[in-house]
Amino acid sequence: MSYLLLAVGIVLLLVCGDALVRGAVALSVKLGIPTLVIGLTIVAFGTSAPELVVSLRAALAGAPGMAIGNVVGSNIANVLLVLGLPAIIIATDTKQDFIVRNTVYVIIASLIFIALCFMGPLVFWHGALLFVLLVGFLLEQARRAEQHKDAATVLGEEAMEMIDDGADDNKSNLKILAFLLAGIVGLPFAAHITVEGASDIARQFNVPDETIGLTLLALGTSLPELATTLTAAIRGHAALALGNVLGSNLFNLLAVMGVTAMVAPVPVPEIITSIDLWVMLAATVILLPYVLGGREICRVTGSVFLTAYIAYIYFVFTPRTGAAGGAVEASTMMIK
Repeated sequence: MSYLLLAVGIVLLLVCGDALVRGAVALSVKLGIPTLVIGLTIVAFGTSAPELVVSLRAALAGAPGMAIGNVVGSNIANVLLVLGLPAIIIATDTKQDFIVRNTVYVIIASLIFIALCFMGPLVFWHGALLFVLLVGFLLEQARRAEQHKDAATVLGEEAMEMIDDGADDNKSNLKILAFLLAGIVGLPFAAHITVEGASDIARQFNVPDETIGLTLLALGTSLPELATTLTAAIRGHAALALGNVLGSNLFNLLAVMGVTAMVAPVPVPEIITSIDLWVMLAATVILLPYVLGGREICRVTGSVFLTAYIAYIYFVFTPRTGAAGGAVEASTMMIK
């Protein structure tokens, strides 16, 4: 029953999250809100809705390890799995505008987040700081988009497709309301049963909440990014994957954890500060040689990424003794 709850919850998260975004975008288009504003706010926040509601629910339900594990695990999965799997199908081009800059942004955000985690439980002011950084990033992106007059480059193709869909569909007011209600009502319910199912599984197997967050929840809430990048790779547009992953990881750190910490304190399990935060950072840093040198993420690299992710999942589910030493070794291997 727990597995069914988890599976149903994850499916509902994806469906209701998509409904909320598309309803909000269609409403915004009807109201005449500029494309750039819609993309940088509604689409950007909406696509992170599954991670946000799951982390909020977990924190409020007394499972903070699940809340932070969901974000850290999603960021690891986004690089190693979501970039690795499509690269096996077709090489990912890294010669894109803003990619180097956005990679650096994600690394800086990761370092700030790690520093806050070492200060103890994430509390309101930590969350406020993260959220302010997000607002600064959005304003900077808006400024660059205005300068270059190219919203698609900054927002990404996925966001533009959603906005164009909202403009072209000419949805009726009743249809827009139905989408919005499905998202607003469905997301909290989906988050509730997802967290309940995940918590039951954790109790059955006597594993920590953060382990479930780092694996099952992280994989579930990363499914939209995986589906998008796989589709793009099959269509021959694998280059879109990197921009989507970087944007998703930045929002997970600054928006999801920012809002969650402002709503409820989030204690950080020692195992996460010892190992998983560093794996998350290493997974982002290994992108630097590719984006700085304009090198493709080829099939061999994609296979290495995917193998590293499978090894990480195995490592998470094994007794993690000697945490610090294991973290250093794992990070070193990934960087090499």
